[in-house]
Amino acid sequence: MQFDILATDGEARAGKLTFTNAVVDTPIFMPVGTQATVKAISQEDLEEIGFRLILGNTYHLYLRPGADVIRDAGGIHNFMSWPYAVLTDSGGYQAFSLSKNVKLAEHGVIFRSHLDGSEHLFSPENTVQIQRDIGSDIMMPIDDCAPYPSDDKRLKESLVRTHRWLAECKTHWLKDPRHQSLFGISQGGVNPVLRAESARAVADIDLPGYAIGGLSVGEPLEYFVPSLAAAIEHLPKNKPRYVMGVGTVPEILNGVALGVDMYDCVLPTRNARNGQVFTSTGKVNLRNLKHARSDDAIDSECGCKVCKKYSLGYIRHLHKQSEILGLMLSTYHNLYFMHGFMKNMRNAIQAGKFAEYRAHWLGVFG
Repeated sequence: MQFDILATDGEARAGKLTFTNAVVDTPIFMPVGTQATVKAISQEDLEEIGFRLILGNTYHLYLRPGADVIRDAGGIHNFMSWPYAVLTDSGGYQAFSLSKNVKLAEHGVIFRSHLDGSEHLFSPENTVQIQRDIGSDIMMPIDDCAPYPSDDKRLKESLVRTHRWLAECKTHWLKDPRHQSLFGISQGGVNPVLRAESARAVADIDLPGYAIGGLSVGEPLEYFVPSLAAAIEHLPKNKPRYVMGVGTVPEILNGVALGVDMYDCVLPTRNARNGQVFTSTGKVNLRNLKHARSDDAIDSECGCKVCKKYSLGYIRHLHKQSEILGLMLSTYHNLYFMHGFMKNMRNAIQAGKFAEYRAHWLGVFG
């Protein structure tokens, strides 16, 4: 993987990630395909919209269908018929989100499967090996994502584990790096001092890219920017920076203003399935009664095939009747919106107009 910065506007930067199988413009929003599928949309539609980098989840793919199944199918790209780039999360977030089924140990995270109760160890070594079998282009290390709120003692324990496990992951990755890039993950909760400490420690472990984890896990919104800023300051400027699990319009805009390049979140697809779509004038609740007789498009300024063909009233009807097509159409629209939002942001950075772009969209979604 190669990363090139093409333009800057303040701290915001427009760049390019080059993989063996894809070229990805940054800042980028990455759709989440936890189970080797982005819910309610096909790979053909993702490609049509313009996405070239999506996510899979190591923990879930390890349980079903199994890393060996994916390996024997020729890797994640062949298995899911996706010829472009894939990033796999390591399972560290699942240690947070499935905490009732998790035990932290010095040598890794012990999961009790949410499917059948069986016990599984995710150590630095086997986390790398599982992702090697999956064949993703970017692999993430196992880390300790402390919940919010956590006191400084718990946060410091998180940093010790995360940094030690990252160093061990790098050792195992270097034994057979293939075409895969390992990113580091920094933690630190909402403590700016610990955020800076973690970012410095992770940056010292020289890697192709760096992520900021442990944000958007329930902390108040006012902590987001100071925590992120404290970390970003100490991450290399010549490497891609990735904020994990973050995807609201204000969060993306505020992150890009600090120099973030990569985002992922289930929000656009989950909200679409629950009847909320993103438009040039803000969020729209598809199930609202006032749309029942509407012949208008979801968004008159949107050029997606959904807005060109289907009425708001019809899509509302589909959602009210729990028809699968309604989920598919709204998902396509939201991902089309996100892709266009990021593309126009890159153009604004290159034109030196990011501040105006940010102010406009914060006014719409802020």
